[in-house]
Amino acid sequence: MPAEVAASVFPQLEALLPHVQKPIQYVGGELNSTVKPWESCDVRWALMYPDAYEVGLPNQGVMILYEVLNEQEGVLAERTYSVWPDLEALMREHDVPQFTVDSHRPVKAFDVFGLSFSTELGYTNMLTALDLAGIPLESRDRTLDDPIVLAGGHAAFNPEPIADFIDAAIIGDGEQAVLDMTRIIREWKAQGCPGGREEVLFRLAKTGSVYIPAFYDVEYLPDGRIARVVPNKSGVPWRVSKHTVMDLDEWPYPKQPLVPLAETVHERMSVEIFRGCTRGCRFCQAGMITRPVRERSITGIGDMVEKGLKATGFEEVGLLSLSSADHSEIGDIAKGLADRYEDDKIGLSLPSTRVDAFNVDLANELTRNGRRSGLTFAPEGGSERMRKVINKMVSEEDLIRTVATAYGNGWRQVKLYFMCGLPTETDEDVLQIADMAMNVIQKGREVSGQNDIRCTVSIGGFVPKPHTPFQWAPQLSAEETDTRLQKLRDKIRGDKKYGRSIGFRYHDGKPGIVEGLLSRGDRRIGAVIRAVYEDGGRFDGWREHFSYDRWMRCADKALAPFGVDVDWYTTRERTYEEVLPWDHLDSGLDKDWLWEDWQDALDETEVDDCRWTPCFDCGVCPQLDTHIQIGPTGKKLLPLTVKNAAPAPSGHAH
Repeated sequence: MPAEVAASVFPQLEALLPHVQKPIQYVGGELNSTVKPWESCDVRWALMYPDAYEVGLPNQGVMILYEVLNEQEGVLAERTYSVWPDLEALMREHDVPQFTVDSHRPVKAFDVFGLSFSTELGYTNMLTALDLAGIPLESRDRTLDDPIVLAGGHAAFNPEPIADFIDAAIIGDGEQAVLDMTRIIREWKAQGCPGGREEVLFRLAKTGSVYIPAFYDVEYLPDGRIARVVPNKSGVPWRVSKHTVMDLDEWPYPKQPLVPLAETVHERMSVEIFRGCTRGCRFCQAGMITRPVRERSITGIGDMVEKGLKATGFEEVGLLSLSSADHSEIGDIAKGLADRYEDDKIGLSLPSTRVDAFNVDLANELTRNGRRSGLTFAPEGGSERMRKVINKMVSEEDLIRTVATAYGNGWRQVKLYFMCGLPTETDEDVLQIADMAMNVIQKGREVSGQNDIRCTVSIGGFVPKPHTPFQWAPQLSAEETDTRLQKLRDKIRGDKKYGRSIGFRYHDGKPGIVEGLLSRGDRRIGAVIRAVYEDGGRFDGWREHFSYDRWMRCADKALAPFGVDVDWYTTRERTYEEVLPWDHLDSGLDKDWLWEDWQDALDETEVDDCRWTPCFDCGVCPQLDTHIQIGPTGKKLLPLTVKNAAPAPSGHAH
């Protein structure tokens, strides 16, 4: 890359900043950010979380890769985020390209432009960024002057809807994968870029663990279903497998978490305490695609918290994972951290707690130094029958007992999270959510002797996801979802005794239909995404920017030539024989196992957590040569030094 192509655009950008909202988000220079000399590096990554700075900066995935790459000699990584429409308009007017916040260099000057998608609703933001960067939207139009556009994150487990726009996708854990990719690109560049763009993509594809959509052809049946997906180049694997990092203690990232300049959605330091989940909730894509469970050791967690707090000055630590209270040593971790930071008033939080993993000792440790905010539980299904269908094995008695403990120990607020539109659900199943909330309030008043307690019911629409047992399920239409939730709202509001104590939050069914279209879509959906982007679609994950009508209008037009429509992708049930768009991407899960689990769901049969029972042959462990890790290690998290402690009596350790 000639140096002038990579020069900072800050002088041009700076003139625009007084005219936009929250200019601080575009300035860079955060605590713990890294700027490396451009010339001393031969492989350069631009990393993007395709959403606004306040959502993107705290993202763990991007933060980890940023640090892993920057630790390498001769490699640099910088970050870029989506710009708000006010700045986008000014950048177009003044010819300022999409830039990184670290050194304000044009994204087009980098070797790799890596985007992390935790939700499909970021796809239009990707097209905005590509266009602002001056990178052709479709991969087939790119040349050696353009970066390799790479997708990762959970949505990359079905990258087919964006297959035309990306050059490559990595499925699974990124830490080792980005280093392997860097090595291949470095060798190719050192040889003088032989064979051009196609050659470097071919070298990546040959590894079997980077998916290059251009090297696969999709053939369709007359009725619109996929006939088969085949490699169109010899040496390219039939299936691409996911990456799994087995020893989390070897990857203690982020060591130096970024501290945002502007307010963000999470103002805390986060440590991932384990990866993967085998509870087997059938709707949960994250749990299915991140198997097996890999725990970080208690001492590894302690080290990361210690270093991270020193590096950031945050006053709260989030212990992250899909179900944090399931760590086999969670009690010791919480107690050890609360002991160690008692004087510093460092708060601890578990973002997600299962009803059956909660106990008041744990809760007391978590709030010992921090604030006693509300507790959140996710029964997901309103009726016992629904919870069997989704394999969320929590009885109403469990829930009532747990909230009784919480209310009895001084908590005043409990939030319950449910889903609407799950397979086989009826109005009656959803109306039982109201009964459950009323029972919670009744029990809370009884044990606390107070009337001021609250319960908030929060409801999301169910979206079937790839690589889950529900990947075959029909999605409930937006109209039916809204009607069902209206009945529930009327039931709660109409209750004189408890209705006032119950908060009710729900999303209407429309964004869920668009998410469903994108999550189970194939390559034909690319035309819809492009049409929505060209029609002005941006920030589809934000209610105030999302337009359902725009998506439906563009989809009707773009899909008409193919003889399929939005309902075909969303509310249609799939059969066992159908080739799914993501079948050639291997998440380790055996397709027959997923199908059997889907049949079990329809029969309302529950399946245990395989961490504690014999294996159910989901396929992950033998196929990926991995195994489930569980403690206990037998170690305790001793305080490093107890601050301001009195000298210990002789002969005793303090």
